[in-house]
Amino acid sequence: MGKPWATLGFDLHVEPTGPGLRKGLTKALREAVRSGRLAPGTRLPSSRSLAADLGIARNTVADAYADLVAEGWLTARQGSGTLVAERTSPGPGTAPAATRPRAVRSPAHDLQPGRPDVASFPRAEWLRAARRALTAAPNRALGYGDPRGLAELRTALAEYLSRARGVRADPDRILVCAGFGQGLQILGAVLRARGVRTVAVESYGLDVHWELLAAAGLHSRPLPFDGLGTSVEGLADAGAVLLTPAHQFPMGVPLHPERRAAVVDWARRTGGLILEDDYDGEFRYDRRPVGALQGLDPDHVVYLGTTSKSLAPGLRLGWMVLPPALAEEACAAKGPTDTCGVLDQLTLAEFIVSGAYDRHVRAARLRYRRRRDALVRAVAAHAPDVRVTGIAAGLHAVLRLPPGTEQSVVHAAAWQGLAVQGLHRFRHEGASAEPPDALVVGYGTPPDHGWAEALNALCRVLP
Repeated sequence: MGKPWATLGFDLHVEPTGPGLRKGLTKALREAVRSGRLAPGTRLPSSRSLAADLGIARNTVADAYADLVAEGWLTARQGSGTLVAERTSPGPGTAPAATRPRAVRSPAHDLQPGRPDVASFPRAEWLRAARRALTAAPNRALGYGDPRGLAELRTALAEYLSRARGVRADPDRILVCAGFGQGLQILGAVLRARGVRTVAVESYGLDVHWELLAAAGLHSRPLPFDGLGTSVEGLADAGAVLLTPAHQFPMGVPLHPERRAAVVDWARRTGGLILEDDYDGEFRYDRRPVGALQGLDPDHVVYLGTTSKSLAPGLRLGWMVLPPALAEEACAAKGPTDTCGVLDQLTLAEFIVSGAYDRHVRAARLRYRRRRDALVRAVAAHAPDVRVTGIAAGLHAVLRLPPGTEQSVVHAAAWQGLAVQGLHRFRHEGASAEPPDALVVGYGTPPDHGWAEALNALCRVLP
């Protein structure tokens, strides 16, 4: 009886073709290497193992290997086995270099807004929290689970958001989701099902959010913006409004208290829904923290938060605190199973409960404040005609440029290998007012050792 397939240990999907097993195997292996399916450095199975896999004589495989070693496609060394040879020049059949796609060059310095310093992710603390969480986790936690998210994380979030952001949260009304984007998709589906057709948005923001609303069949209508933040007088027939009230993105101002009260009053009068994006609520520097708008009226505000700025976007963990009347609909729109990894949820819950999250946020807040201060000093010294605004909070600043210079500065930055965005990039196409010339500079992304050079590169392109 032959060896079971499950015990062969190495799958190499080749089928000898043509006359003669040796020639057919040689041709199949050569083509697998030529096409790139077997990459340079790949270790091939022993001749005995491959022969058993294909049901042919071992000598046939050994001879095929020898032919390909002689041709330069494979290498064989005593004790190292048979490997696909490294190639420094294009092999037969490889497209000429001029026709191959050009590799995308990463910028030398990334100053795009909305991104944290992922190099400072607390790996050691996260690993310790993961160990503790997994050790203590009941078996049920590793099942399909509650579509709202693990109870452990929802309970930890309710306590933290109440304490740190003034959110009135009940674990039963928290829905864990895969970042802000999924949360907005869920809300878009709910609003559409409720008959909403128009969602008011801010004049400046992220086009990906407007596109998510459009994908749900919703029209986004921009609201005017001035020195007090977004004007909420033009809500009219909108069924909902999407706001960044604590720190408008990207302009960087908080929504004025009178306008906060006015938008809540609108929601109460009309039954409209406020979608509060608290994207960087933890990072406040020169003023007292601005509490979440949700605390004024939990029945008409959906609070959305995420770990994307405080920890890392790659975690894909976010949450919504929902009004009681919306909780079941949102849960149904999300689907019957939890879409977020339970191990990351357990770890984040332990990270919050243990106090590690607070410690990390405090350390990050201090580091980002130092960077912001260095940015302000450098711009003042090298470009006195440029005014830095929106700096009381967050991970970015708005650099107001002389009129007519935004595009030339953005182009000069690109030549310097500096990734930075102009303010026009964030303007809603339906906004009535033309934005001033400005750069939106993120100071979160560069690692600590690269911040000084990134700052020098920025100053070189400023007018």
